[in-house]
Amino acid sequence: MKTAEFDYVLPAEMIAQTPVEPRDASRLLVLERRSGEISHRHFRDLGDYLRAGDLLVANDSRVIPARLQGRKSTGGSVEIFLLKRLDERAWEALVRGRRLRPGTRIEIQNPKLKTQITHYASRITHSALCATIVAETPDGGRVVEFDRPVEPLLDELGLVPLPPYIHEPLSDPERYQTVYARVQGSVAAPTAGLHFTPELIDRLLAQGVCFAFVTLHVGLDTFRPVKTEHIEDHPMHSEWAELPAETAAAIHQTRMQGGRVVAVGTTAVRVLETAASLPETNLEPKTWNLQPFRGWTDLFITPGHRFRLVDALITNFHLPRSTLLMLVAAFVGKPLLDRAYQEAIAQGYRFYSFGDAMLIL
Repeated sequence: MKTAEFDYVLPAEMIAQTPVEPRDASRLLVLERRSGEISHRHFRDLGDYLRAGDLLVANDSRVIPARLQGRKSTGGSVEIFLLKRLDERAWEALVRGRRLRPGTRIEIQNPKLKTQITHYASRITHSALCATIVAETPDGGRVVEFDRPVEPLLDELGLVPLPPYIHEPLSDPERYQTVYARVQGSVAAPTAGLHFTPELIDRLLAQGVCFAFVTLHVGLDTFRPVKTEHIEDHPMHSEWAELPAETAAAIHQTRMQGGRVVAVGTTAVRVLETAASLPETNLEPKTWNLQPFRGWTDLFITPGHRFRLVDALITNFHLPRSTLLMLVAAFVGKPLLDRAYQEAIAQGYRFYSFGDAMLIL
């Protein structure tokens, strides 16, 4: 398929700049795949469409403070956006600044300090962390090596990254985390889960709906538009994922008892469908064998994919030409997805990370 088929026009004012409060006050477009029926509700009404025995599978990855601010020895400012950990001290990153060639040394600054450094190297106080650019990547990024492991220092020195289409500052960084986030590693939030509140989770549990968790550390490439003419030519970047043993067991029990597996977000879908594609997996009822796994996945789900573990999907409204939009098109069917997006635009839904949600049944 051509990438241009996944383009659409969205008025700029429909890109949500701030989250709604409370979280579950966001709107919910409910899409029935079989009938094509569309309903307009709120996320707090999610329980009306779930039943006892259904299993919600959510991504518990937590966004790290991946933005670091620093200065070169010449005094020039630099921003480092961590993307992927390569080893104990090296990371793939996006780096903003001038003349950032291999060998450039960067002093990382504490953004929480009010002191403003305006002069050259002789005036720069030594920070707790230094970084050196060691290589350029084919897509314009950098490989950055720190003088010590950076992860223990991120809470002090890093800032939570927001997508580039969000221009309003976030007063509470926790608002860009799900309420169940616990495993550090993402550089962008698994946004479908941002709509859950502890109170909503309690109500669903009391209703007999179950929860289980997977982990997928979201990378920035997930949100980048596909640039190839045909989607089949797009090189999908890998992301670290885990399906725990208890989640594999919960999925088995759900299926054996006739419940539905409801993926919370496209990242959860990718973990589940990666597990379903492993050679040792067998999903026949009498010989069921869904093994836990942990490792890297580069699964690119496009129209034509046969979903084996996901029965329903909760997701946000995604950017044009994104791999996320293509995944949802694979689950829904592109004509029906196009109609749902047109309806959402006509009804004034809020789009992208802090926007509203869809429930696809």
